[in-house]
Amino acid sequence: MKASKKDPFILTAVAAALLLAFGPAMAQDSSVTQLSEPQSSIDVGAAYVNKDNQRFGQYTGLTDKGGYGIVDFNLDKRDDSTGTWFRLQGRDLGYKDPELRLEQKRQGDWGYYIDYSRIPRYEPYTVNTGLQGLGTTSQTVVPITPGAGADYQLHTKRDRWTIGLQKAYREWDVKVRYRNEQKDGSQLFSQGRFGSYPRFLTKPIDYTMQQVDVMGDYNTDRFQVRVGYYGSIFEDHNKVLTASPATGTNYFGETSLPPDNQSHQFYVTGGYNFTDTTRGDFKVSYARATQDDSWAIAPPAGVTQTSLNGRVDTTLVQGGVSGRATSKLTWRADLRYENRDDKTPMVVNASLDPYTQRSIERTTGKVIGHYSLPMGFRLTGDITYDQKKREIPEATVVDFRETVNEATYRVELRRAVSPTVTGAVSVAHSKRDGSDWLDNLLEPSSAFNLIAPLNLADRDRDTVRLVVNWMPSDPLSLNFRVDGSRDDYTGRNNESAGLNVGPREGRANNYSLDASYVFTESVTGTAWLSHGDNRISEATCNEYPAGGTCVAGSDAWVGQVKNVADNFGLGLTAKATSRVDVGANVTYAKVRDEFDLSALNALAAADIVPLDNITTKVTTVRLYGKYALDRKSGVRVDYIYDQYQTDDWTWSRWIYADGTTVLQDPNQKVNYVGVSYYYKFQ
Repeated sequence: MKASKKDPFILTAVAAALLLAFGPAMAQDSSVTQLSEPQSSIDVGAAYVNKDNQRFGQYTGLTDKGGYGIVDFNLDKRDDSTGTWFRLQGRDLGYKDPELRLEQKRQGDWGYYIDYSRIPRYEPYTVNTGLQGLGTTSQTVVPITPGAGADYQLHTKRDRWTIGLQKAYREWDVKVRYRNEQKDGSQLFSQGRFGSYPRFLTKPIDYTMQQVDVMGDYNTDRFQVRVGYYGSIFEDHNKVLTASPATGTNYFGETSLPPDNQSHQFYVTGGYNFTDTTRGDFKVSYARATQDDSWAIAPPAGVTQTSLNGRVDTTLVQGGVSGRATSKLTWRADLRYENRDDKTPMVVNASLDPYTQRSIERTTGKVIGHYSLPMGFRLTGDITYDQKKREIPEATVVDFRETVNEATYRVELRRAVSPTVTGAVSVAHSKRDGSDWLDNLLEPSSAFNLIAPLNLADRDRDTVRLVVNWMPSDPLSLNFRVDGSRDDYTGRNNESAGLNVGPREGRANNYSLDASYVFTESVTGTAWLSHGDNRISEATCNEYPAGGTCVAGSDAWVGQVKNVADNFGLGLTAKATSRVDVGANVTYAKVRDEFDLSALNALAAADIVPLDNITTKVTTVRLYGKYALDRKSGVRVDYIYDQYQTDDWTWSRWIYADGTTVLQDPNQKVNYVGVSYYYKFQ
């Protein structure tokens, strides 16, 4: 693995300045001051990572073997005469994901803050390639023998600045937030067409993203309202990726990169207390998203538009009312309507696939009631209705239906069985159907007219949930939860040779147990475990004559995808002595992905090639200890052991057309040790 450049291991200028500026203040000692004044602190130290890695430092930048600086500080000051607070905070200043925040405010009057953070992300794979110009807009593909190229670990970083302002005036409270984020680096990319093997490229990242959020709150005893604006602007400074050699129809010489776009939303939300027991709330918003960046590559002859002229207008109206009908009955009703109107114009040209407008209207209503029964029981019932109406596209290659409706009915019974045991059980049933199916018009006799898309197919779903909270003794508390659901899909009910193709059924079962135990006033332990089993199956066949039915003698099989996850954790914190605090946390996760293929006829049984399961395990041990030298200062030691194991074959069996490979270490073990000195002052 080629190591990337490490941050220098130094005591940063920020830490040095703080020590010089506040050194005299640190020498002051007053127990009264410690209790009444805001407390500040600074941590300075060193950390060491024992091995280059791909996963452990994926989001912190601790990917390289070597030393790193530990610099954290928190400066809190308050002016008692004006009630003004001043805060200056810094975190992870010696790592590659530093955070800084400056804040000043007078509670209930005004305030501002300036925030900076860097967010790295390292690809968890090592790329071995002959590609030249990685991360640039001009790249040259150099074929190699697999494994004979240079090693790279691609990564990106986000530099984010945020400024916030707040001012209160009479019943109004106004807040303004502006964020500017610059994202740079490179990501995995490839290029190819149907019939050609993909070749490896990298996507050059040079994005600027801006966000503006303005809101004003107005509050009285009965009426509360917020008016606001939210806007986002995305700018890609790279427009085209040029790759050579270009080989005619197999590989393009130029590929457009994500175009500039922006969106703007205005909204009003609020609530009104009609009586002491009845309240209403609402939200109304209108948003417009546009993408009118000029074509990065010249369009085919006959296209007169200079850009996509993409535009989507979204209108949202929602309202709700809640109340207490009697001392035993409470209720709430909600209605929500959203219309996403795609106004992007169609570009008609023989050389282009037509743009498909994707307008959708969604209406959701829900009514829920809670009723207190005798013997401490509480009954809850609710009904939810959800309708999605999609625009019928000009052309589609899969089955389509304009409207999808889903109704859900749920009942829950809850009771405090005893002063130490509370339990609840709920059952729910939902049914999804919709309008008549519209066949694929481009290929009316194709297989696509046999299979209903998963998100549109008729479905019955049944769900059961059990929750128990138990405190058998003062120091011990337990929480147990079980969720189970079953989905049955009826598809198109188009059977041929005894086969019902398309989605068939889904299952989801999840169990969890959480426990905490207070051994003494200074020792507390926690434990948790969970198990999840989620799966779905679909059937298909591979030959379809005119009329769109499976050939009796063709391959027919069922594919079932399973995800099984087991998680376990233990935690312990203890104050060993008046000077020593220790803690430990151990977590273990095992995730298994299964890809089961089963034949529905003898022909498929001879042709099916089984796919191996993929199992991933992550074990993490975190230990820390703090030793107080005195009431203000001390030493902290942190240790982390992280092991990542996987037999993921999806990359290890893949080689790009140019010989590039993308691999990961299947057994990664990393040890991290950090030692720091902390000082608290006022």
